[in-house]
Amino acid sequence: MSPSRVPLLAYASLASGMALVGCYVGLSRLLVAALPVFLLAWLRFGIAAVAMAHWVRRPADEAPLSAHDRKLLFWESFLGNFLFSICMLFGVKATSALAAGVVMAAIPAAVAILSRLFLGERISRRVMAAIVLAVAGIALLALAKAPAGSAEAAAPWWGYALLLGAVVCEASYVVIGKRLTGNVSPKRISALINLWGLALVTPFGVWQALSFDFGEVATSTWALLVFYAIAASMVTVWLWMAGLRHVPASQAGVFTVMLPVAAALVGVVFLGEHFGAGHAAAFALALAGLLLATWPARR
Repeated sequence: MSPSRVPLLAYASLASGMALVGCYVGLSRLLVAALPVFLLAWLRFGIAAVAMAHWVRRPADEAPLSAHDRKLLFWESFLGNFLFSICMLFGVKATSALAAGVVMAAIPAAVAILSRLFLGERISRRVMAAIVLAVAGIALLALAKAPAGSAEAAAPWWGYALLLGAVVCEASYVVIGKRLTGNVSPKRISALINLWGLALVTPFGVWQALSFDFGEVATSTWALLVFYAIAASMVTVWLWMAGLRHVPASQAGVFTVMLPVAAALVGVVFLGEHFGAGHAAAFALALAGLLLATWPARR
């Protein structure tokens, strides 16, 4: 594969990974209506652990994990898997999928700030402009979909605080992942941080499972749970880490705009929400931000 094609594949991995995250964030409101949050997270990590069992073993051409890498894997899982899932699920349950899209629009800016502080990455004017366009597009989308007096306006303040916490967790996930991809393969990162997430949530998941009636869960809910587990713990992490190997964290952060965009599309296509001129303008801004960040630079 020629080096000139690597960025295009990396961009595709980043965009599709975050779009898939947006899909399951949008659909998660259906799951939290049927399953307690900790039980839902526990089942997610458990299903994914079985699916990724063959990814845990270290490849022959990969160096053993250093003590530093082990610490990074723990924090990657604690912030990006465990804490993000808890904040996002409780936040969506207390507010709405639309509210999640509003708050998640801050992810590109949060990634840019953290990558500057912890990775020392220089943020070019073009990437900064792309971040502004991405945030503006999703903010416009949220305003177009949330009229005054709606359920979002009556949601408790702590629901929005949890969603903001999810933004910080997701931004930390991007920055820590950039450090990890230099030493560990994307597949192994996915499997190891999922196992950490399973270990962290197991006590809470078992506690809720003991008093839960599994017989009341519909077959369609179980199918959605399997999709959620595979998408959230396996496919999206692998896609994101594969793309992050070739793209600076601040630039990759622009692709997190695909999360709220996809969540909004799920609402329109599957939940029957209205699509109007405001939505079209928002998508145009988001697309402009992605093009600005990924367009080849002049030599």
